[in-house]
Amino acid sequence: MSDASLDAPLAGQSSALTTANGQPLKQALMHAQAHAKRRAFYLVAPLLAFIVITFIVPIGQMLHRSVYNPGFSLHTNVSTGVETPLMTNLKVWFKENPDGTEPDEAAFAALAKDLLVLREVKAAGQAGTRINYELSGSRSMFTKAARRAKRLEPPYKEAILDLDKDWSDPALWRVMRDATSPYTMNFYLAALDRTKDETGSVTKVPENRQVYVKLFQRTLFLSILITFLCFVLAYPVAHLLATLPLSKSNLLMILVLLPFWTSLLVRTTSWMVLLQGQGVVNDTLVGMGLLDDGNRLQMMYNQLGTVISMTHILLPFMILPLYSVMRPINPSYVRAARSLGATSWTAFRRIYFPQTLPGIGAGALLVFILSVGYYITPALVGGADGQLISNLIAFHMQQSLNWSLAAALAALLLGGILILYWLYDRLVGIDNLKLG
Repeated sequence: MSDASLDAPLAGQSSALTTANGQPLKQALMHAQAHAKRRAFYLVAPLLAFIVITFIVPIGQMLHRSVYNPGFSLHTNVSTGVETPLMTNLKVWFKENPDGTEPDEAAFAALAKDLLVLREVKAAGQAGTRINYELSGSRSMFTKAARRAKRLEPPYKEAILDLDKDWSDPALWRVMRDATSPYTMNFYLAALDRTKDETGSVTKVPENRQVYVKLFQRTLFLSILITFLCFVLAYPVAHLLATLPLSKSNLLMILVLLPFWTSLLVRTTSWMVLLQGQGVVNDTLVGMGLLDDGNRLQMMYNQLGTVISMTHILLPFMILPLYSVMRPINPSYVRAARSLGATSWTAFRRIYFPQTLPGIGAGALLVFILSVGYYITPALVGGADGQLISNLIAFHMQQSLNWSLAAALAALLLGGILILYWLYDRLVGIDNLKLG
């Protein structure tokens, strides 16, 4: 038989591998991988939805609110949901006249028409509040002018200026020009103690109104100080827990975890009782003769009270990561170093301490981030001098109702934390963290 006749059957056979049911193996593997990916996605879908709903969406809304405030350009009826555009005539005048143009009779005529709309939809307070966020005293001007809008007659400029001379203030018209658009970056400028002058240039606000930058600096300084104090106090405690026998360390661990079983408000008010002028600490020092009754220590409503109380509250968040790192460290490493001639300090510095760096990083990151966002304890113990930026965010959310400024402050705080987190990752490495 010739070689050609032997090769003929082999040439007609298929070289593709198949499964038992005849499906190509490559296609079957791709189908199995796709099925495994879908199954994995379905398993994590509830967690993903939870993160999106409770974390990503609120942050997105906060960032949107920091640049969006339609209080001057749109009114929504709460009961009916009907939306009414506001200040439309003034908006047209602003489009036809460049920034810096002195308001003429046409501008005041447009303002008079818009005041009538504010009166009809009862939105004068809303529009005035939006302007008042950037120019104090503006709300009363809008409410007063809206009440008398029907009695305004030409010449409108003279009639409106008779109501209040401040209607000719160039700063007011500059703020109204910016506010006709619901989107603005002015709240970020306010959060950085900046504003725009009559020409539109960014300038610093007067020194007596520079609040936010100082609060950011105070928050950063106190957070770093609290983190350092927690590290200094937690390191020996965690070392003791890690080196004691397990039965004794578990008993002492209960004392570390005990604060978590007590309300934060209870712990904070307890520190108020301890630190106040007639409190336990001062009474003890006076009773021991270390202080005169007239020279009691001022540990409340200042930065000292904030640091003491927050250090105590956040201390467990430093102890636990350190303990989780120290416990597995083999003590024979230090003994070997000492047997080779190293002193106790050298063995600690070069052998033991480097192995605890992951716990230090994790604890420092936890304590710092928590201390930056704390507001209950500084509000109760710190007073005016010991409050942090979070207290001012809460003030604008709950009392002044300037949610856009609160969102801008929160966004800047979040951005600062992310920058520090990035620097930490570049310098130390986030992979070196160990939380447990």
